[in-house]
Amino acid sequence: MAETVAKAHRTVSRVTDILEIVAQRDGARMHELSTALDAPKSSVFGLVKGLVSTGYLVEEHGVYSLGPALANLLSQPSLDVAGAAQPSLDALREQFQETAMLGVAVGDSVVYLASAESQQLIRYSAPIRVRRPLYPPSAGKVILAYRTAAQREAYLRDALLDSGTYRAALDELAAVRTGGVAFNRGETLPDVSAAARPIVVQGAVRGVISVAGPTQRIAEHLPAIADALTGAVAAAAARLGDR
Repeated sequence: MAETVAKAHRTVSRVTDILEIVAQRDGARMHELSTALDAPKSSVFGLVKGLVSTGYLVEEHGVYSLGPALANLLSQPSLDVAGAAQPSLDALREQFQETAMLGVAVGDSVVYLASAESQQLIRYSAPIRVRRPLYPPSAGKVILAYRTAAQREAYLRDALLDSGTYRAALDELAAVRTGGVAFNRGETLPDVSAAARPIVVQGAVRGVISVAGPTQRIAEHLPAIADALTGAVAAAAARLGDR
């Protein structure tokens, strides 16, 4: 069989160049990327926004930095957050005999990095390192609730086509932001319900801890789980240095 010769692809090359420039400079603005690539801002803009939406870049005050999706490609992603959360996950599993999970934001997705799985025969099994939508999973609701109003509205406008459902979701996320807890009562899977709270360190959400299980078994315990999550996320935040 003849050897296949790899050839450069313009779009792929620009994407990798963007990531490398951002990594080398520890962050870059749009005009800096455009200048470095010798490309018009209009063409760079679409690529950068696509990388932000998939979590390979994050944007803050107009500066683009490497995002969490890159760590998710590695064999041991975000060990600091996962290690800090694991004792809390184990304790929650022992207390409720249901599956406890750590989720993090990866662009417009939530990815579970760690779990303490229930040992019951019928249980929820968390898909580790797989992208899930931010709405309606409870962990995703928490992530959305702590984003800016413009970011919440933009995501929900794309995800929810019905105007009534869109407005109800905005109201729900406002309540999540106020109360610090989100619920999923059979919205993703009819037979699974969950509760979730954020791990907040120095004002930033570093991850979300949730507990999920069969709706028939867990529904009546969701208020107690929500209360227990308060201590669980506080303990994880303390391990990360928010003392």
